[in-house]
Amino acid sequence: MTRVRGDMKSQNLCRAPVERERTPRSAYNWVFFAAVALVAAWLAGCVTAARPAKYYQLTVPTDVAAVEKTDVVPVRLLVGGLITSHLYREDRIVFGNGPEQLGTYEYQRWAEPPTEMIQEVLLRELRATGHYRAVHVRRSNVPGDFAIRGHLYDFKELDGGPPSTRVTLELEMRDLQTGATVWNHYYTHDEPASGKDVPDIVAALDKNVQRGVKEIVESLDQYFASHPAK
Repeated sequence: MTRVRGDMKSQNLCRAPVERERTPRSAYNWVFFAAVALVAAWLAGCVTAARPAKYYQLTVPTDVAAVEKTDVVPVRLLVGGLITSHLYREDRIVFGNGPEQLGTYEYQRWAEPPTEMIQEVLLRELRATGHYRAVHVRRSNVPGDFAIRGHLYDFKELDGGPPSTRVTLELEMRDLQTGATVWNHYYTHDEPASGKDVPDIVAALDKNVQRGVKEIVESLDQYFASHPAK
């Protein structure tokens, strides 16, 4: 029995150093992984802080109350959305020179998708003219006489040459009583930019849209002048 106890003590003495080594090694591993996690979080924070996203928007005409008038063209216009590619339904600013290859800026974005911004500019510009009884966004519960809709083909920076932008869109108007398309207008224009920085490109796109919308509004005025509404 004494020998057995002696063996057990010997085993315990041999085992004790091994057990004492485990605690410092585990603590070292924990500290190491914690330090790696902190460094990774710090680097991620630095990257985020260094590249904040910037947002831009188009100039929208002063809002005009959507009230019906009596001494104007007696029609109610409904402005619908624009059909376009997925690039212009998102918020990233697009660049490219042709339909084959397009790119987007990662940290330079629109406050809203281009289709929604252009629709809002057209809506407000038509209201601001004061030429029509009412102008509304097209919804299922809003009555109207004519519906305007269209396609947005280009809304981008042109690269590979002097800084410029291209806006291409086509609109049509349908008589809601007959279902016939009675008017359409195609607009495309390359507007030079004052520089290559993104704010310069945004300013050129804004100018291009304002020019296109004014041209569309004038074309609509001419249509109703030559086709008096009854």
